[in-house]
Amino acid sequence: MAYLHISCLLLAQCLLLLVTRIVAKVPAVVVFGDSSVDAGNNNQISTVLKSNFQPYGRDFDGGMPTGRFSNGRVPTDFISKAFGLRSSVPAYLDPAYNISDFAVGVTFASAGTGYDTATSDVLSVIPLWKQLQYYKEFQNKLRLYMGGNKADQTIYEALHIMSLGTNDFLENYYTYPGRSNQYSIEQYQDFLIGIAGNFIKQLYGLGARKISLGGLPPMGCLPLERTTNIMGGNDCVSNYNNVALEFNGKLKTLTTNLNKQLPGIKLVFSNPYYIFLHMIRRPSLYGFEVSSVACCASGMFEMGYACNRNNLFTCTDASKYIFWDAFHPTEKANHIISDYVVKKVLAQFL
Repeated sequence: MAYLHISCLLLAQCLLLLVTRIVAKVPAVVVFGDSSVDAGNNNQISTVLKSNFQPYGRDFDGGMPTGRFSNGRVPTDFISKAFGLRSSVPAYLDPAYNISDFAVGVTFASAGTGYDTATSDVLSVIPLWKQLQYYKEFQNKLRLYMGGNKADQTIYEALHIMSLGTNDFLENYYTYPGRSNQYSIEQYQDFLIGIAGNFIKQLYGLGARKISLGGLPPMGCLPLERTTNIMGGNDCVSNYNNVALEFNGKLKTLTTNLNKQLPGIKLVFSNPYYIFLHMIRRPSLYGFEVSSVACCASGMFEMGYACNRNNLFTCTDASKYIFWDAFHPTEKANHIISDYVVKKVLAQFL
């Protein structure tokens, strides 16, 4: 019996060690992108695009608005938790956090931004090149905090997540004449792909090896786009969805090419398109009741300051809705999408 007890104890210790090693495979989550993964950076800059007021965040811990464009968590919060890290990834510019917090998770994302600097100029938000500058600053702080070798190893093993691109099309190309006069839609896609590729190469040059490149959602199905599609019976705008599919195809090709070009990189393409579209087309399968309009206000066009606590039309139960505001998913939808991406794509890093 004593032998059996010792064997069981050794087995338990081995299992604990194994679990610890699995979790430690990704010691941190580092995020770049737009409102899909912004956790409050826009709170700290001069822009009209903010969400640090109720009812945003009403289902987050303590019911407090954080600057996330949702009623609760965003996908990267759920991804962080899935990797055994913290249940939320803090914004780099949030003064409530410091390097000890950022050492296991940080987001540089800014709502309203895109690959194209002209996109970030529309609402005066943080461009992608500036997010990279913040990342370099973060690396320096990390080296001072944990020492050069450990910091470099953390960067090497960390999962770097990119989630952006929708604003380049909906808030820039199809809204203002500048880029659409300069490029055809195919040319503009290629222009953005070039920026994405250069950004990944810069991350690689700074020591990053595990990178998730996010695809576009079915952006023609966002409530805002459906509201304005009067001639199409307020259905999804097929042209926008087709552009998303085309761009995702190019992102996938970019992923394949860079994996061949950059020794040691593990670049994956995380595509939310099909799971998102399936939720919209078959909402009841996922426990949703409403997919065409959003929870907040009338659900047709409001986001940001138009989605405020005084609006009497805001729904009482966001879990019945796929969309929180006219542009962004609810926490429940974010959870389903992130779970899908973790299982189908990111599990190789676990």
